[in-house]
Amino acid sequence: MNQTITKLSSIKSKALGYWSERIISQLEYALELSLINSNQYNELIKNTVEFLDKKLVEDGSITKCSALEAEKMLGSLSEAAKKFKIICAAHAHIDMNWMWGYAETVAVTLDTFRTMLNLMNEYPEFTFSQSQASVYKIVEENDPCMLEEIKKRVKEGRWEVTASTWVETDKNMPNGESLARHILYTKKYLSELLDICPDSLKIDFEPDTFGHNLNVPEILSNGGVKFYYHCRGYDKRHIYRWQSPSGKTILVYREPFWYNAQIDSSMALHVPEFCTKHGLDTMLKVYGVGDHGGGPTRRDIEKIIDMASWPVFPDIKFGTFAQYFNAVEKISDTLPVETNELNFIFTGCYTSQSRIKMSNRIGEAKLNEAEAYSAISSAFADGKYCSKTFENAWEKVLFNHFHDILPGSGVIDTREYAMGQFQEVLAAANTETSKAFRNITSKIDTSGLFAFEEDIRDTISEGAGVGFAIKDFGVPQTERGRGKGRILHFFNPSGSERTEPVEVIIWDWPGDSDRMLIRDASGNPVRHQLLKNDKQHFTGESYWGHKYMRVLIDVTVPAYGYTTYTLIEKDMNTILTQLSSSYRVEREDAYVLENDYIKVCFDTNNAYIISMVDKRSGEEMVPDNKPTGIFRLIEEDDRRGMTSWIVGRYMQIFNLNESKNVKISGSCLDASALKQWIKYSIEFGKSKINVTVSLDYNSTRLNYTIECDWQERAVKGKYVPQLNFYMPLNYKCKAYKYDIPFGTIERDAKDMDVPGNSWMAGIPEEGTKTVMLVTDTKYGFRGFNDSLAVSLIRSSYDPDPYPEFGIHEFSFALDIVENATNGELIKRAFDYNHPIRFISGTVHEGTMPLEKSFISLESGSVAISAVKVPETDSLKQEGSCCSASECTASCKKIIMRVYETEGVKTKAVVKFAEKISKAWFVDINEKLLTDKNTSDECESTCGCSSDNCNTDNCNDENCNCIEIDGDTLTFDVDAYSIANICVELG
Repeated sequence: MNQTITKLSSIKSKALGYWSERIISQLEYALELSLINSNQYNELIKNTVEFLDKKLVEDGSITKCSALEAEKMLGSLSEAAKKFKIICAAHAHIDMNWMWGYAETVAVTLDTFRTMLNLMNEYPEFTFSQSQASVYKIVEENDPCMLEEIKKRVKEGRWEVTASTWVETDKNMPNGESLARHILYTKKYLSELLDICPDSLKIDFEPDTFGHNLNVPEILSNGGVKFYYHCRGYDKRHIYRWQSPSGKTILVYREPFWYNAQIDSSMALHVPEFCTKHGLDTMLKVYGVGDHGGGPTRRDIEKIIDMASWPVFPDIKFGTFAQYFNAVEKISDTLPVETNELNFIFTGCYTSQSRIKMSNRIGEAKLNEAEAYSAISSAFADGKYCSKTFENAWEKVLFNHFHDILPGSGVIDTREYAMGQFQEVLAAANTETSKAFRNITSKIDTSGLFAFEEDIRDTISEGAGVGFAIKDFGVPQTERGRGKGRILHFFNPSGSERTEPVEVIIWDWPGDSDRMLIRDASGNPVRHQLLKNDKQHFTGESYWGHKYMRVLIDVTVPAYGYTTYTLIEKDMNTILTQLSSSYRVEREDAYVLENDYIKVCFDTNNAYIISMVDKRSGEEMVPDNKPTGIFRLIEEDDRRGMTSWIVGRYMQIFNLNESKNVKISGSCLDASALKQWIKYSIEFGKSKINVTVSLDYNSTRLNYTIECDWQERAVKGKYVPQLNFYMPLNYKCKAYKYDIPFGTIERDAKDMDVPGNSWMAGIPEEGTKTVMLVTDTKYGFRGFNDSLAVSLIRSSYDPDPYPEFGIHEFSFALDIVENATNGELIKRAFDYNHPIRFISGTVHEGTMPLEKSFISLESGSVAISAVKVPETDSLKQEGSCCSASECTASCKKIIMRVYETEGVKTKAVVKFAEKISKAWFVDINEKLLTDKNTSDECESTCGCSSDNCNTDNCNDENCNCIEIDGDTLTFDVDAYSIANICVELG
């Protein structure tokens, strides 16, 4: 047979033209058929090849007559050939703002779709598939007439909607809540826009996404998505089931070739082997010009129509992804199961264009808090909830998750558009948070706290501070009080009580700062600490015609609640005198931050950590033979190019703390203070970093706050500069743990960057104590050689030549966690990224107390991902308050999303501030899950529609009933699973 194959190859090299391609392709396909059928067609193929070879010599080419005659010789193979099928699924891969700005993305989308609609008019069999809700949004906003054409083709079944995410999103850096919102808002928007059933959107089409987190199957299953198409991040199987730790699975097709492809006859050659291997009779061919849109060409369509008529070739048809997945689903039980994450690819994308990373983390956090308190304000304080505002803001966050935007592999226009979107997200989140806070505080009875001074004509504080703290991603802190008596309301955005120092701003206070007295909601004095300004003075700082003081207050705030503190001036019982502060003694320099829990010592010359002791056990957490807690300047090898996508080999590593350019500029080392700190700066190259290392009195967390003037640039062909923080540990790490969407993952040590949603931790070989490194805006971590490291800034140069020049502000922290369960690590990271907020208040009457918790997680190994109002009235309950277009009146329904963290089935107990009337399990789309709300053995729908529900009568141990006991909700959550609960109060 080798001679036959050699001869056929020779013919192929000599013969050109349509008829040559046609018959040679059929012969090559026949060879593949014969191979899977024990070579039973070899003799027939040999004779046909010899015939063609002879005709080629005689005629000088393969003529139409020769080709048709050869086809007749192969005619007996036609039935076997047609047993295999090819579904040709056309698509246009349209990158959102990759190498261009948004205006070009709009043009690419509209022009591509016009081409597809024109081709549909000419070719009635032609079908087309398109992902991404964002492109349909572009059509709606820019060409409504085209939208009507698309809707018509969708109804015909010729235009397939393959979108279940807003864009073809990154799957590693968005948090779990964001990935849930992709499904929620995509299905909601497209079902309404195109008048299709949301349940028909079952495919997550991610051809170019750079890796896929471990919980993708859990998230998609919870959102009614069954099928997954991808290319990158995996190199084993092409068709398989992918299973999350929860046990949820999805059916996956990994593209064997590439998603941007043209139609040619060689595609048939892989069909027999591929189908036989997987127990199928059909293979998928994905085609269409892509990245910059375009889609299938006329040539592609004509080629499919033509090849479908070839007698010894597969049965080739236009089709859809859904058709193919439905065919594969029939054999899904026989498919192998993958249980690992599908990573890693393009590890530079965890750090490139760092401002986009910052915008994502902050945007997600701000919307999380705004939604929670807006829902609380609506449910418990008769406030309004603006669903459309949140939906619009989320769409902007989701758009920036596109796999070339959030990963930082775009150009300047990409970055600038993303940051513009971020500003709009901040505006919406800040506004809704402020409205919720103001509405809640307006209901608090503060009338008994104190009275304002009678003479208010000279007060200037009211209205001071407009816009203050917004640039630092705080909430609006406009002063509403006046005189010496001030009211401060603190809000806790997490599900458990928190006690910690909180920095507040006091505007135009006329009192004596030495006589400042702060009391909690019970009237008890609490500790506070005046913070010095940059000139090391306690006097007020100026801001647009007003003066302010920064004060740290030791605050305790209940879960998802608020508390009220007061500030007054103490009476002067004695005359205050001040003794001379001239130096009387001089002591050695020693830079130590210490409280009851940890003691951290810093080198007096270089400011790196020389000792970090857990005082509870006496354990030393850092080695004595390595510089620890240091900043490093790394020069990466750029030989592989694609510097935005790839972190190069570390060629040189410079310890910046040992560079002799460290200057310690200030400190507060008073062990009795609420917060101690050391400030230092390091100059290197053309850049400078200002570092503040601080420790709160009641914390095991060492905080680093950084301002970096980054002026380093890559030298093409030589190196890419990177700023990095490095923390060697004094114990052996058996693995490293990272947070991922809706959970955590343990990975072996790897000398490469890997993604974490916000933190990493070194898991010791013995014991449960660990050191975690948590960040406010970073995603690229490296756990290797018993150390923790995070990439802070990388000056990649392609495609954006100068992505990082300028001022960067970011924070991270080192925390010693004694009982390092997944839940404890997740909680600490959440609290770090969601600080306690405050606003000023006034004296007025009200119905609510000075302190209150609205929602509290009492027990259960779950983390709360979201608290919000339902999007639509999908639950079909009377008196719905949900609206997709306007700000609504108070709504007594709340959606709470939680996820199990420890890998065990748990009973979650959540307490609310009001009596619960009903509760339902829903999915990510907020659709009622009837199978989870009822049980064959259960007498009623527990916590659902029956007023006579009695869960005590349920004897089914597998029943997932919701139990209601007044204001307390109890429900089961399966191991590593997501649970969504809709609660109706009243």
